[in-house]
Amino acid sequence: MPPSPISDLPTSSAAAASNDVDNNLQPFFVLHKALPRKSERKSSGFGTAKRKIDLPPSSLKSIEKSDVSSTEEASDWIYEQLRLEAFNRTWSKIDSTIKDVLRQINLNLFDEVQSWVLESFSKIKSIRPHKISEIQRPYPLVTDIICRKIPTALILTKNVEFVDDLLTFQELGGHLKSSGCHVAYLTSLDFSVKHGISGCLRSLLRQLVSEAPDMADISILASWYCEPENCDNPVLVIIDDSERCCGAVLADFITMLSEWVIKIPIIFIMGVATTFDAPRRLLPSDAQQHLHPCKFTLGSPCEKMNALIESVLVKSCSGFSIGHKVAAFLRNYFLRHDGTFTSFVRALKLACVKHFEMEPLSFLGLDILDEDSEIFQQGQCDSLPDSLRNHAFNLPSCQREKILKGTGGSLVHGLTELRRLQKCWSSVVMCLFEVGKRKNMQLLDIFCEAIDPTLYNLRALDHNLQLSSLIGRNLIEGKSSSAKGGFIAQAIQQVRELPAASLSHLLNIWGVHTGEMNEIQDRVRELQSIISSGGGGLIFKEKCTDIHKRSRSLSAGKGTLSVNDKAAMLLDGMVRKFLMPIECVPFHEIVCFKHVDVLQSALIGDPRRTIQVDLLKSPTYLQCCCCSRGGNALSSSMHDTSIMYSLAQEYGDVINLHDWYQSFKATVLSASTKTKCKLQHSPASKKVKATPSESEATIQARFCRAVTELQIAGLLRMPSKRRPDFVQRVAFGL
Repeated sequence: MPPSPISDLPTSSAAAASNDVDNNLQPFFVLHKALPRKSERKSSGFGTAKRKIDLPPSSLKSIEKSDVSSTEEASDWIYEQLRLEAFNRTWSKIDSTIKDVLRQINLNLFDEVQSWVLESFSKIKSIRPHKISEIQRPYPLVTDIICRKIPTALILTKNVEFVDDLLTFQELGGHLKSSGCHVAYLTSLDFSVKHGISGCLRSLLRQLVSEAPDMADISILASWYCEPENCDNPVLVIIDDSERCCGAVLADFITMLSEWVIKIPIIFIMGVATTFDAPRRLLPSDAQQHLHPCKFTLGSPCEKMNALIESVLVKSCSGFSIGHKVAAFLRNYFLRHDGTFTSFVRALKLACVKHFEMEPLSFLGLDILDEDSEIFQQGQCDSLPDSLRNHAFNLPSCQREKILKGTGGSLVHGLTELRRLQKCWSSVVMCLFEVGKRKNMQLLDIFCEAIDPTLYNLRALDHNLQLSSLIGRNLIEGKSSSAKGGFIAQAIQQVRELPAASLSHLLNIWGVHTGEMNEIQDRVRELQSIISSGGGGLIFKEKCTDIHKRSRSLSAGKGTLSVNDKAAMLLDGMVRKFLMPIECVPFHEIVCFKHVDVLQSALIGDPRRTIQVDLLKSPTYLQCCCCSRGGNALSSSMHDTSIMYSLAQEYGDVINLHDWYQSFKATVLSASTKTKCKLQHSPASKKVKATPSESEATIQARFCRAVTELQIAGLLRMPSKRRPDFVQRVAFGL
């Protein structure tokens, strides 16, 4: 028989212990016990009957509203996680594509350097001693000065900032290490005056010798190299930023290694940013005599940028794109940073972050390039809540095309059409770039002009493409126009001036880029057949000065068009029909980031304005109940600096310190005055003592500290000797 509930009552001793615990209170957390399940309540034999309580209708409505709000919060959290996952996968695709593009650009250089390294190593092996005892012997030195020269590869990076080439030299080292070479990386920090030659030698030993003692002794390296598993491969020392090294330390290092170059086949690979003559300015003549240089050149920043724009933005490896204003801003950002490739990639990543943060439907663009994922996209669009579906059809691009309402299928159809138009657009851009290469045009310039919706609308109205003045006005940020017109107009004109061989080669490349555009393929094959039959031979021999005469004669007789003119007309027609910017397509906001002001603020920022906004709207950021009750009204519980700066808005550019202090004092003491009034009218006023108000010295100290903080923030200029009672405001603009 189970024990009765009465037997479970605590004893007197237990009650006493309980009272002791209650008197000795400690900080604790209240944990609520979970309610038993329905099955457990039904199975229990001593369950009591419960009376049904009828709730009022208002309570039922409040419960239903809370359930709906909790469901919406859970749905928002799910879609927020989807956007986060979509961003991670999208940027992973972009990042891997950028690395592959850079690796492909540098692959030819890596092969050239590897061949040169093996050739230099074979020359050293032909004259080096074959006995291990001779290798380990520190002296005598080789007397032939030619044998003491260190093979040195000077790689011209053409970058003022070496940050772009850190990854390049790491990949070069990995490429050479895969062929069996021993590779060590040294930076300018290793060649500092503070550490001297011992610092760079220790760094060299740490990377090559696994259990090297903390000693700067070159004989340790000789002992390690004479081991059987190490002596058949050269030792490569890569210095990626040689121009930043201390010249004296680097010269001593070169001189020391030159004495061992026959015994330890050391080969230098040095990066130079400016010119190949940089080592002459950095090193003394005796150190230069120990180097046997060979010159190599990395791809230029413009070449890297063209490859990045092609693979990431034109051919869109990830489905993410940018608008015209954002592209113009990124172009200027790239040029202002001396063509730093890393700064452009960082800005592009930040644009991607902001897009997935701001656009609720951005996760739908993840699989937009995959034609086999339409069924999956259909399921995603059908399962969208009404709020997101309404947001999709309320996008400005849909409102402009009067697509006011639709289903999930309509959204999938819009995304599919967006993908088709973008493929055609990218094909035309690449055709334009193939022509622009012959006039040293950059793909970024053509890209900025090709995604401009204003120029697209003007091209539809003006069939002669005479937009030089308009292009200059619309692309003023990128400075993308010249005296002859925009880049697209120049490319079309360039086709008319190509010789036969160049035009034939260009048409072959056009055929590759327009592989999925059947009507363009037919026109390209027609032009190729004309060239192969020799129908357009004479026109290629004309000089540029005769082209205007030819155009006038053609206007008189329209029946005689050369193959150059037909090719130019084909390119012109492709531009008019297929070069539709993404901002002119419905639903483009899902995959396209256009908020240039957000990106500019995140990259460059306006710190002084941000400080002012934070000081004036501190309750909205802190979200404390004591300060937010009065809205924008001042409260004594606010931070002193916020109070002071809010009071300063009542003055002009000059503030009287005495008046400012009196206003601050009145604001601070307002809380204690209100407290006294409440205590006087309270029944318990006799029992509770009023807190004493702050002293005058304390308020003055708080005032001085707040003024000093505003001065440090750059918002105030302290009093001068001529006007010691006034301070001057130095920040306006809100």
